[in-house]
Amino acid sequence: MIRFQPKSVYIFILFLCFISCKEETKNEERVEEKEVVILPPEDLYGGLFYDIQQNENLFSDSKTFVDAVPEKNIDSIKTEYQKIKTKGDSTILAFLKDNFEIPGEETSKEYQTDSSDIGTHIKKLWSVLKRPADEELSGTLIPLPNPYIIPGGRFREIYYWDSYFTMLGLQVDGEVETIQNMVDNFSFLINEFGFIPNGNRTYYLSRSQPPFYALMLDVLAEEKGDSIYAEYLPELEKEYQFWMKGAKNLSENDSVINRVVRMSDGSILNRYYDDNNTPRPESYREDIKTAEEAVAANEDLTEEEVYRNLRAAAESGWDFSSRWIKPDANGNFNLSAIHTTDILPVDLNSLLYHLEKTIAKAYLISENPDKAREYKERAEDRASAIEKYFWNASKGFYMDYDFTAGEHTSVVSVAGVYPLFFKISSEEKAKKVAEIIESQLLMKGGVVSTPNHSGQQWDAPNGWAPLQWMAYKGLQNYEISALANTIKERWTILNEKVYKNTYKMTEKYNVEDLSKESGGGEYPTQDGFGWSNGVYKKLTSE
Repeated sequence: MIRFQPKSVYIFILFLCFISCKEETKNEERVEEKEVVILPPEDLYGGLFYDIQQNENLFSDSKTFVDAVPEKNIDSIKTEYQKIKTKGDSTILAFLKDNFEIPGEETSKEYQTDSSDIGTHIKKLWSVLKRPADEELSGTLIPLPNPYIIPGGRFREIYYWDSYFTMLGLQVDGEVETIQNMVDNFSFLINEFGFIPNGNRTYYLSRSQPPFYALMLDVLAEEKGDSIYAEYLPELEKEYQFWMKGAKNLSENDSVINRVVRMSDGSILNRYYDDNNTPRPESYREDIKTAEEAVAANEDLTEEEVYRNLRAAAESGWDFSSRWIKPDANGNFNLSAIHTTDILPVDLNSLLYHLEKTIAKAYLISENPDKAREYKERAEDRASAIEKYFWNASKGFYMDYDFTAGEHTSVVSVAGVYPLFFKISSEEKAKKVAEIIESQLLMKGGVVSTPNHSGQQWDAPNGWAPLQWMAYKGLQNYEISALANTIKERWTILNEKVYKNTYKMTEKYNVEDLSKESGGGEYPTQDGFGWSNGVYKKLTSE
């Protein structure tokens, strides 16, 4: 039985019955009941966590240790560590391997099947990427009650927004039961924590990711009917309440609380945020370095502000991108100038518009017209605010809005297509958006996330599967089919080219120079890969 302590969203205790030992006693197996405590890694391991994560000689990836599974009593491990902590890196590494199940360096071999055609390869990959319902003991992993698909590579757990795009491919391949299981896992997380975390790890319990839950229900409803919306209405409401937490307390004098921002005209829009302002456990060394550089460059900043902005960018899914960075005088984007929490993102607010519309639909199906009307009006109000604050008339494009500066950011990005995906835009504006996509974002292999070469992975020259789908579908909604099909064809041809040469489906692709691999970011390009598989399948079925 799983029982969570409700007082803290970030720190929780998991009680379970675990077979701690098996002894032959009178030819019978004796089973002991053991209480197992699962906490975020910094609370679980204390000084051991900080020592390991600050030592770059032990693991090249900061995510490795926080994903490790302790194989012995934690208190015993910490006690033993004190005896060897000064004996050098090789001794410490041997100690860790003796006391933890350390995640291996995932290789492309794990995800290779054979020289099948790409469609068959992806269909086989679903079983490789599928994880069963979790056993009730796994370090920082939050156990989920149903099987699920992971992205692949270093991403050994479920991820929120990835899963929607993965589901698109599962739907094409008839994996409806898996889609149902994943929706139910996300519903479980909403009901346990009041929101969907970034992923099912304890170190993700202070933030979410782009709210795609309502779109997952759209996929499920296509297979099982619209009654699905009423069935999951309580979870839709809880998801919405998480993003709108504090909205009722907003005023002219207190206009920013958590993820909600009150504009001067009374409109309420949303930003990405994180409840914590410390280095991310899974990117510990990287965050400390970025914060040190930021504070050195700007004495008015605090390290806590930098950590919060890094975490907020992680909640966006675009970690990291010039979208969240103030350019310097020369137009360069240095991560130390990150200011995510100052920005109202056009994609987030478009997603919340869809969530409001979906809740209205669910209430209508549930025969509650008053509540349906309430949420319909909220959606209409948000659509008006999106048009007012995100449409940049001089650029002819939807752009993020810096509410602290009272102006649009300077970055053109594929996020500007979200109002087309959700049919918020007018026909006239959609045509202008298409012109900017074609002139600034369309490359040889699909659309680039932004035109900026910042060195961050969500900038040029990289293209990402979810953004190809949003752009393709958004343009199709306005019958801008030639450009939509060009994006589709260039992206799928690039996927096929890379697959033919490597037998890999990768996390991201270089869409500018098709002879090169993608790059940038805090880790190497990952193989697997859930959302690339899903979008390829969906695009080639259209």
